[in-house]
Amino acid sequence: MSRSTGRAPDTGWTDPDCPVARTLDLVGDRWSLLVIRDAMDGARSFTEFRRRTGIARNILTDRLRKLTAHGLLAQRTAPSGRRQEYVLTDAGRALFPVILTLRQWGERHAFAPGEAHSTLVDRHGAPVPEFTPITTDGTPLDADTTHVQKIR
Repeated sequence: MSRSTGRAPDTGWTDPDCPVARTLDLVGDRWSLLVIRDAMDGARSFTEFRRRTGIARNILTDRLRKLTAHGLLAQRTAPSGRRQEYVLTDAGRALFPVILTLRQWGERHAFAPGEAHSTLVDRHGAPVPEFTPITTDGTPLDADTTHVQKIR
């Protein structure tokens, strides 16, 4: 069973032993991550996700179904009682560092110097500081200071 969803593991994984490949199988297309991004920013309804992303109805329906089936989003009755809304689960909220890292990479590499872009701020309105993974002793980690330990 998958620890995060309580479901049996998918047998069609791209690379069954690699956590990166499995994650990409779940959320590796741009629409899935944009839906997660918008859910983190308060989107709840099909209409809101569609308006924010511009995604086609059929693709949005597919992504919402997939993200719900894999336990990243959950459906619940909206406070109005008239429709269903989508909310992040703990597994969906756990993607925050991924979204943050993609955002910060984009700020550095996807915009020309001085080009305007949105900014992520904390609850006090201060820009979120640069995210840097560190070791237990505080040393920064990067591709040169880590390696993958393969299973045997």
